[in-house]
Amino acid sequence: MGAVTSSRAVRLRAAVRRAPRALYEDLWAAPADRVPRMGEPDAPVWRPVFLVLLVFAAAFFAVPRTYELSTDPVTGVGGWAVLAALAQSVVLLAGMVRPVGAWWAATALSVATVLATESAMSPDRLFPWSIMGMVFQGGALFLLALRVPLRRSVGALALTLLAGLAMTLHTTQPHNLDLDRSAPVFVVALVLGAALRSLRLARKDLVVQAELTAEERARRTLLEERNRIARELHDVVAHHMSVISIQAQVAPHLVEHPTDELKENLTGIRENALEALAELRRVLGVLRSEDAPARSDDTRHAPQPGLDGLDGLIATVRSAGLAVTRSTTGEPCPLSPGVELSAYRIVQEALSNVMRHAPGASAEVAIGHRPTGLTVRVVNSPPDRPAAPPPGVRHGLLGMRERAAMLGGEVATGPTPEGGWEVTAILPVSTQPTRTTEEAR
Repeated sequence: MGAVTSSRAVRLRAAVRRAPRALYEDLWAAPADRVPRMGEPDAPVWRPVFLVLLVFAAAFFAVPRTYELSTDPVTGVGGWAVLAALAQSVVLLAGMVRPVGAWWAATALSVATVLATESAMSPDRLFPWSIMGMVFQGGALFLLALRVPLRRSVGALALTLLAGLAMTLHTTQPHNLDLDRSAPVFVVALVLGAALRSLRLARKDLVVQAELTAEERARRTLLEERNRIARELHDVVAHHMSVISIQAQVAPHLVEHPTDELKENLTGIRENALEALAELRRVLGVLRSEDAPARSDDTRHAPQPGLDGLDGLIATVRSAGLAVTRSTTGEPCPLSPGVELSAYRIVQEALSNVMRHAPGASAEVAIGHRPTGLTVRVVNSPPDRPAAPPPGVRHGLLGMRERAAMLGGEVATGPTPEGGWEVTAILPVSTQPTRTTEEAR
């Protein structure tokens, strides 16, 4: 029992020794919250109005405060009373910029004015905090609680009440004490300021969290679309690597008397193709496994579509109620599977967007073959009625741009003069990367 008492006494003495340092850090050294600029997430929408009201309030309350401080009914208002009232008004305005220093100044002015007027004060007047004294001191506490944590503002409230109690202990005449009435006023001012500060910080956290969520959603959307493209390219590349392996295995049988050197080279080609195919499946096979439960084996192993599948796609869209026309210009030339797959997906997504966002509109699909590349253009007419907001997050335009950028092309989207929407993609025929100078050497 004695050891427990001794331990408590040690902790109490340590807390008493730390109290001055903690008081100095909380109510002097530690900075207050930065005033948010207009337009920032935590900037209150009412701040300009509040500033104007504060200026008017400080000027308005200075007049009755001057008469409160004038204790001589014969001579009337004294010059020092005017200066003291103006000083308290200025201190109240300074609380918007330096709330900690303003609170100290307001408390010091309140104590100084009470000590200067106590001996000549009417016994019926409220003491130590007059009505205007409560207003100025409560305003200083309110502005302090707006900008500092609750623990610091509670410390300021405790010192304010202790200052009022100390003034009541050193009087020269009886007074109408109002500690029981001024304390609730100060508490309400502090609670209101702390509540507004908490609301501002919560609003800031909510805006920041929303921004992080939007960034994370955009990043996840980008990764999902790239994974989808990688899965489809995996199918294309795996198909061609399998064809190379089979052709290398069959080629010796197509020659009447193949040489050993030819057999060795073809065997090497086949082994390299099989090794590359195995490595490709190890690296990209996990992307297919992510959506394997939602796709049947027949769907997963079906060949990826190309330009020859546009007729079936358009027929499906027409059966859903969308009027679509197709036109082809230029001389068709052989295209890589990646270009054909990207063109098909761009048309598919563009038509899906027309059905979602332009009800009652018609669409036109134009495929242009050029020596340097393939042009895909999908244009729809204006909708005849507003479209319902689509559920979930859509990222069709992002997928189009990713596909075109992967091939070295570009996609342009935007409204048409008639009120419709246009999607134009330019896909280069050659997808070989440009060699750098060091590689060329």
